[in-house]
Amino acid sequence: MIKVVIFDADGVLIHAERFSSSLSKDYGIPMDRILPFFEGPFQACITGHADLKEAITPYLPEWGWQGGVESLLEYWLTLEHKIDEELVSYIQDLRRNGIRCFLATNNEKYRFEYMLDKRGFSKSFDKTYASAHLGEKKPDQEFFAKIFNELKDIKKEEIFFLDDDIDNIQGAKDFGIKGELYTTLEDLKKILHEENN
Repeated sequence: MIKVVIFDADGVLIHAERFSSSLSKDYGIPMDRILPFFEGPFQACITGHADLKEAITPYLPEWGWQGGVESLLEYWLTLEHKIDEELVSYIQDLRRNGIRCFLATNNEKYRFEYMLDKRGFSKSFDKTYASAHLGEKKPDQEFFAKIFNELKDIKKEEIFFLDDDIDNIQGAKDFGIKGELYTTLEDLKKILHEENN
């Protein structure tokens, strides 16, 4: 019996082009100038070991960004979000039926706060987790352990994890919880029906 479903954000609840790709396309910045930030300092932002605004500021002159860090963040946060409202509605159905639903995402703190406050995810889930607050990111075992350790009344086999990244799914399975790559809402409904019947 599944009692907890954990949802990823990007690629499951949110569908949008990567920010780095949009930045390159919209402002004509070569990807080889953008990627060093995302493959380097940004990784520390994802686990909360660096502040995004401080880490990205030195890169703005090289990118030719004129508006300052706040305008860059506004551009970033507002362009990435196409929410799967049908899935969000189904999550509310699950919650009404007694299944606890969590959001667990690899994200730095500013974008995560935007998801919660501006996109309404704080009201859509029973609990929300970001790598920036946990200090660990998927697929690391500690990421899953820190969430599981808060579930005093739940067994690992009662948790179901959904993500669009096969490495993250494998990380969940290695930890001992069930996981599946998210494909469609209809497939999810079938899977949960089979698990709970």
